[in-house]
Amino acid sequence: MKQSICEKERSYVEKMNKFQLHYKFKKIGYILSLLAFALMIVKKFIDEPTWVKPVLSGILLIGMLIISLAKEKLEDEYIDSLRSQSYRIAFILVIVYSLVQPLVNFGVGLLFDESEKLQGFDYFQVLFYMLVVQLMVFWQLKRFNA
Repeated sequence: MKQSICEKERSYVEKMNKFQLHYKFKKIGYILSLLAFALMIVKKFIDEPTWVKPVLSGILLIGMLIISLAKEKLEDEYIDSLRSQSYRIAFILVIVYSLVQPLVNFGVGLLFDESEKLQGFDYFQVLFYMLVVQLMVFWQLKRFNA
């Protein structure tokens, strides 16, 4: 029996919704993140080519994403629910932060400098903040509900 296009799409979306990495990937994510962060600190003290910063930023984001997507050793429906809550909270907080923070920066900038311009964020700031908030909220939810 052939599946309809809607059924195929639904099963694909369900697969993507359940996608997670094996819990051993969490170590890889930590190593990538810590290494990229350490190299970002080191690069502040040395003169480096311009391509280094975006590469290190990308590696840091990939490492944090791997941590975020990796299963816990004991992954059950409750942990899945906490993970879902943490993604939802992170999403909402990042939207609010992205809308409010440029206005705050602009207001403070006007107090100290007459030529301040309203500026947004680059993708790294938004994604980094979202991943940090998601991981911190997930760890807190796990800790409070353990």
